Amino acid sequence: MATESVFAGLKVLDVASFIAAPAAATVLSDFGADVIKVEPPGTGDLQRMLGSVPPAPRAHANYNWHLANRNKRGMAIDLKSPGGTTILKRLVEWADVVITNFPHGTREKLHLGYEEVSGWNPRVIYADITGFGDAGPDATLPGFDLTAYWSRSGLLASTRDAGAPPTVPVSGSGDYMAAIGLYSAIVTALYHRERTGTGASVGTSLLAEGVWATGTLVAGALAGGTSFGLHDRTAPVNPLINPYQSADGQWFLLVASPPHWPGLARAVGHPELLSDPRFADIEGFVTNSAVLTGLLDAEFRSRPLGHWKEVLDRERITYSVIQTPEETAKDPQLRANDIIVPLAGVSGLEYTVSSPINLRGVSKVPAKRAPELGEHNDEVLTQLGFSTEEIEGLRAAGAIPGATKLEAAR
Repeated sequence: MATESVFAGLKVLDVASFIAAPAAATVLSDFGADVIKVEPPGTGDLQRMLGSVPPAPRAHANYNWHLANRNKRGMAIDLKSPGGTTILKRLVEWADVVITNFPHGTREKLHLGYEEVSGWNPRVIYADITGFGDAGPDATLPGFDLTAYWSRSGLLASTRDAGAPPTVPVSGSGDYMAAIGLYSAIVTALYHRERTGTGASVGTSLLAEGVWATGTLVAGALAGGTSFGLHDRTAPVNPLINPYQSADGQWFLLVASPPHWPGLARAVGHPELLSDPRFADIEGFVTNSAVLTGLLDAEFRSRPLGHWKEVLDRERITYSVIQTPEETAKDPQLRANDIIVPLAGVSGLEYTVSSPINLRGVSKVPAKRAPELGEHNDEVLTQLGFSTEEIEGLRAAGAIPGATKLEAAR
């Protein structure tokens, strides 16, 4: 394993809240970037308090906060104050990358608009994420992953069974995927800077990320394609791609294709189906879907999952047990591939989820806890060239809060 981190020496300023934008900075930190997170004094990033709001699981440790903000240094700055602007300018001059998700209008009032930021540092990579994009009638609407990524994109309407109402998707799932999109934009801009020497403004939106995730269906609609409608488990469009339940109550998702049909017929003990004209081709599967689904249902419910694992594996039929999040957390495959990694410094939280980006042969930075609010104010301000007297002056003026317990203990 290489010891030099990919982004060693890369300086990132995270002036964002909640999940998508901060998590993009976290992916950079996984590969060694020095990330400084700026939060408002008092409350800080609201995710500190809202990380485990139902339906997110209740836990003593603020796992969501550490998932999106590990490996960062933390500052608390009142960006509305003149002193806060002074600090912000110095931070922007220090940074290679500035990440924000403040709405247009608000960011300009806080001196975080691209024109002002790039004026302070022409080489900076300015990265932002919005709910619905920079233009159009809804550009100023607040965006959340549940609304912009899931609901508006067509994804939520498509991920339910026929006759069932829409449901609430996994909280934060759209945010974390959008974070990978923003990370990709930042890396693209860094490559562009290496070639040209100039900075860039890059970004994405939750809506764009959601439409990309729904890409097959949206692209089909753009092509005037004929929709098969919502999935009906008892009469699916394709009975070879459908969830089934074993005798011991375990659900699994069968994902077979016509070339797998002979092996599947043998696996369920009905080789005679191979000569049945109703199932001679894909059109037959579609036309006679309810009949075949009923037959498969009856067979799969007649024996436990262990039996079906054995025979489906033998016939090389693709399937997956449908695991709960609790079961997934214990899945040995995750630890074998460092999808779950140790987290240092948090009582009651020994592991966290790693970002899905990997460079083979290159180790990620070991995950350590997210910062306390304003934990590194004095350290960073000193690094930026502020004297002790200037720091105390900023504190007296309310640009930064009083020293934290951790700072005072140093």
